[in-house]
Amino acid sequence: MSFDKITEKSSNYNHLENKTVKDLVSIINKEDQSVAKSVSKNLEKIEKLINKIEPRMHKGGRLFYIGAGTSGRLGILDASECPPTFGVSDQIVIGLIAGGDKAIRKSQEFAEDSLERGWEDLKKYEINSNDSVIGIAASGTTPYVVSTIKKCNEKEILTGCITCNSNSPLSKEAKFPIDVVVGPEVVTGSTRMKSGTAQKMILNIISTTLMIRLGRVKGNKMVDMQLANNKLVDRAEKMLMNELKISLDEAKKLLQKHKSVRKSIENFKT
Repeated sequence: MSFDKITEKSSNYNHLENKTVKDLVSIINKEDQSVAKSVSKNLEKIEKLINKIEPRMHKGGRLFYIGAGTSGRLGILDASECPPTFGVSDQIVIGLIAGGDKAIRKSQEFAEDSLERGWEDLKKYEINSNDSVIGIAASGTTPYVVSTIKKCNEKEILTGCITCNSNSPLSKEAKFPIDVVVGPEVVTGSTRMKSGTAQKMILNIISTTLMIRLGRVKGNKMVDMQLANNKLVDRAEKMLMNELKISLDEAKKLLQKHKSVRKSIENFKT
């Protein structure tokens, strides 16, 4: 069944090669400003998906992102930021891309066209009914993603998706679809642009909301962040100083002892 593939529609702008840098910068920025409005139209769908994922994660379930090309890389980016930001295991939110790790840096020819590879990639993680899988594909037609979501449905695994076309094959397959229609790209078909920005915004909302709901934020602070560099150690010290009303030296001593903002707060004695 055919559908209106807006992501492939011709750009609203022509003769781009003849435009000045000022023109191009203004055009791209103007188009980018419309993305947040498009995302806002899908907040109820995003909320519904999160509400389905959260109880599964409380029971030990994991969240998988699966995609190809830019979409796959965005899923991996979001997943890879969860451990340092929220102190969770790298096996809690997992990003998979068609073509494997090599595809993160370099496109792997025809990897996205496989109808079996996605499910095979998921099976390596012993995926089960407590887990959730979000397919990410701007077009909503990527075989690697659509076939995997279909297989997950057969196995009674929760499925969602993020696409930039309405009524796509992926949207129809996923139980909780999110269709964020951002319109034609400035460069026709270059979905790394507005489509990619929209996908990244939604992934930010999903993972951040889930981590907050899982207790990984106190107040508005990343109390479980990994102290992996001097900038983060400095941030942690300031958190402790503000939260506990203590000096810098006291904050340093607490961090040296407990190696964690949360543990430092929990074990602080006035």
